[in-house]
Amino acid sequence: MKVVFMGTPDFSVPTLQELINSEHEVVAVVTKPDKPKGRGNKVLFTPIKEVAISNNIDVYQPQKLSEKDFTQAMEHINPDVIVVIAFGKILPKRILDLPKYGCINVHASLLPKYRGAGPIQWSIINGEAETGITTMYMDVGLDTGDMLLKEAVKIEDTDTGGSLHDKLSNIGAKLLIKTLKEVQNNTIIRVKQNSDESTYAPMLEKSLGNINWENEAYKIELLIRGLNPWPSAYTYLGNKILKIWAGKVIDDSYDGKPGEIVDILKDGFIVKCGKQCILIKEVQLQGKKRMSADAFLRGYKLEVGEILGRR
Repeated sequence: MKVVFMGTPDFSVPTLQELINSEHEVVAVVTKPDKPKGRGNKVLFTPIKEVAISNNIDVYQPQKLSEKDFTQAMEHINPDVIVVIAFGKILPKRILDLPKYGCINVHASLLPKYRGAGPIQWSIINGEAETGITTMYMDVGLDTGDMLLKEAVKIEDTDTGGSLHDKLSNIGAKLLIKTLKEVQNNTIIRVKQNSDESTYAPMLEKSLGNINWENEAYKIELLIRGLNPWPSAYTYLGNKILKIWAGKVIDDSYDGKPGEIVDILKDGFIVKCGKQCILIKEVQLQGKKRMSADAFLRGYKLEVGEILGRR
């Protein structure tokens, strides 16, 4: 099939690479416009654009998908299918109706659960036992189209937003190729979503990571893992931000207020939560490098009784 691929971040890369290596022909890539980043405001290509250029594939970066020039370019290409994964823009109906086999999205959840921009992280934060990939036909709604194929994956106790991102990215690449084969052979089965079973996974904001020590320890540990590596869970040590990269719920009963450092061990420090405590194992103080808690304790003198968080 003649494929137009739409995607932007690292999550999309394995799927594009799998398409390039397949029997299908990727005739064009559509990605978000380049943006200046960093102190020098250097313009960086999106990860998808990097792959496209290295494979001599035409790249389109419209500000709006409704632009006349872009629409005409897509009509001229006349793709058999448009594949969309983590693109970050809503497709207008004119584009949705263009390909012979429609527009197929690779979504990082077991729909209809976790529609929206942050399904990977929210599945961990909310303590789900599993998540997965769903391929689906796109319509004018937000992740509301008919489902095609699914593949589930267990969420391990050690999974972070980053590790789950990588697992699902690779699963999505394989599942997309399988989906295209069934679509082309007319053996695919469309399943309508039950919107009554849907949940929404909103875009992540940095403020989400501000730890509320009144919460139960297990909820805080899930937040830490879900927001690792971005935007990260954090608290305040004095007037400085202290990012928390890893923690472990412990059953030891300590007296103290939520947010209070109640014990200091060789491999970390224990913080009282609304219920139970959490052993902090990896941190990053504002202006410093990320490090294990034991390394942090060798260079920074914490005291039992100190209270973390804004006061």
